[in-house]
Amino acid sequence: MNAPTVIAEVRALAHAARRVCVLTGAGMSAESGIPTFRDAMTGLWRRFDPEQLASEAGYRADPARVWAWYAERRDGVRAAVPNAGHVAIAEFGRRRPGVLTVVTQNVDDLHQRAGWPQTIRLHGDILADQWLQPCPRGRACDPADAPPDEPPACADCGNLVRPAVVWFGEMLPEGAIDAAEAAARGCELMLVVGTSGAVWPAAGLAGRARRSGAKVAIVNPHPSEIDDEAHWVLRGTAAGLLPRLLGDLHRDGKGDIGA
Repeated sequence: MNAPTVIAEVRALAHAARRVCVLTGAGMSAESGIPTFRDAMTGLWRRFDPEQLASEAGYRADPARVWAWYAERRDGVRAAVPNAGHVAIAEFGRRRPGVLTVVTQNVDDLHQRAGWPQTIRLHGDILADQWLQPCPRGRACDPADAPPDEPPACADCGNLVRPAVVWFGEMLPEGAIDAAEAAARGCELMLVVGTSGAVWPAAGLAGRARRSGAKVAIVNPHPSEIDDEAHWVLRGTAAGLLPRLLGDLHRDGKGDIGA
């Protein structure tokens, strides 16, 4: 049960702050039916170690197997639709230009389809492709031009196409993590939504925001590893709570803020 006064405090700050950063994790996409990384390893896939399916070494060892797993996950992403939490974030950002930064650990495109295309993606884009390695001949070929095999590979040099996601052992995109850390340092309020707080360096963004003077609110139906970084912990789902925290004050008024 979330005290009405707590929801009211977070809601008031969200609408008064000059900079708001929202960090979203796998739980938010799970509400739209997209399994978390671990939950996607069910059925046929449960016998594999995660690094067999999400690492360069695993891909090189069995490209067809890894490509098939990602093809299945891509189908699930395409079938999913943004939930009320995604929509509330995008509508809040459009109402308050220049205030909102959205950072996501998710590799789907639900924030974008909800109407917030400028989302910072820390772990890449599962629906996009890239080359496994730089072209050995120094060419700037488009992965989309590779023959449609499973997996695709360059017809000239054999370079494999891979999903444009961050695998085990890889660095986060430099521009993305730099932008996320800048948003954490500069915000007055950080909302951390649907993340376990177990994956670094993303898990460190809440602490960075708090040390820089921001208030931190965690929205999650379950305890996370970074609950101690928060000024407020709201137990509930993104779809259930974000419309109440970020909804239009003029349209929604100040009622219905209880648990």
